[in-house]
Amino acid sequence: MLWVAIHFPGLPPNCLEPLAAWACQFTPKVALEPPDALLAEVQGSVRYHGGPESFRAALRDGLRELGFACAHALAPTSRAALWLARGGGGEDLAALRLEVTGFDLEFLKSVGLRTVGELVRLPRDGLARRCGQAMLDELDRALGRLPETHAFFAPPPRFAAALELPAAVEHAEALLFAARRLLVQLEGLLAARQAGVRSFALKLMHRHSSPTVLEIGLASPAREHARLAGLLRERLGALVLARPVEAIALEAGEFTPLVPRTAGMFGDAAAETEDWARLLERLQQRLGAAAVCGLATQPDHRPEHAWRRVAPGEWDPREFRQPGPRPLWLLETPRPLGAEPFALLAGPERIECGWWDGDEAKRDYFVAELGRGALGWIYREDGEWRLHGLFA
Repeated sequence: MLWVAIHFPGLPPNCLEPLAAWACQFTPKVALEPPDALLAEVQGSVRYHGGPESFRAALRDGLRELGFACAHALAPTSRAALWLARGGGGEDLAALRLEVTGFDLEFLKSVGLRTVGELVRLPRDGLARRCGQAMLDELDRALGRLPETHAFFAPPPRFAAALELPAAVEHAEALLFAARRLLVQLEGLLAARQAGVRSFALKLMHRHSSPTVLEIGLASPAREHARLAGLLRERLGALVLARPVEAIALEAGEFTPLVPRTAGMFGDAAAETEDWARLLERLQQRLGAAAVCGLATQPDHRPEHAWRRVAPGEWDPREFRQPGPRPLWLLETPRPLGAEPFALLAGPERIECGWWDGDEAKRDYFVAELGRGALGWIYREDGEWRLHGLFA
């Protein structure tokens, strides 16, 4: 077996479990070592990454993105890995100072012991009488002479993590750096659960005031922290803080299964659709959800009522087909043609409906050739010709 221990000196309270959830992306066998360390059995993960050095590189990259001060170490036992991590991440167990063990050091130091190696070389019977069997058993577990037992951490079905800021923040964009650390933790949990999210919430904590909550929606499930941070940047860039922020919290639930997609050899329609979805979600965060919509037809012969706003990507497979030609450009308000010359080409098409909603229409529409070869959609009302739309 091969174990990795990660030691986070000075870790803030309530941060260990979110970090354990992040670590589950490397292995399902993660154990908590309160108050500031994690243990993980990684024999299979090392093989998957192609060896210890490649695994260490992947782990270092992930830990760097987390932003916490830490040290990690690999060893055949979890106890040895923990002591090495507490000692700064070296590989020589015998050279470690006794402080990393957590043992009662008063007697050990009184007899001149300073390192783990010196402790191991003492006679076992005398050490058991002086320090107790529990210390000897702990030493044997570190050396692999006794088996170890662990209660492994179960990745939660929802994500929740908080981060206290070192100083109050008055500009929203400055929160992105801290929020990115939480998004990295969320990505690790989602990778462990092979899932993505379609939304998440960032809570901005103020002193003596209720939090400001930013709801971020995605056009398609995702877990990459870079994509989530990009959307958050758009929202924070448009936010003006009424009060300073002293802490932030990130929450996400309703995980959606997410598996890697294999690209097609001759183009990839799914990837192109995903690119459009990402553009759409960025526009929604920058302009607001109400400013970005789709259009769909609806069964109404009046041209001004024959369309409706829909959520992006929504459509009705029972598409309503108009009985006659319709222009692509419909004027918001029909305008009089006046003395502008025109020639009727097709029509009339009578539209008579709307009595039920108070906007009754009784019109005869024609397709007409206007000046410079333009085609217009016109009708006559109160003795005057009016232009309602233009054909492409």
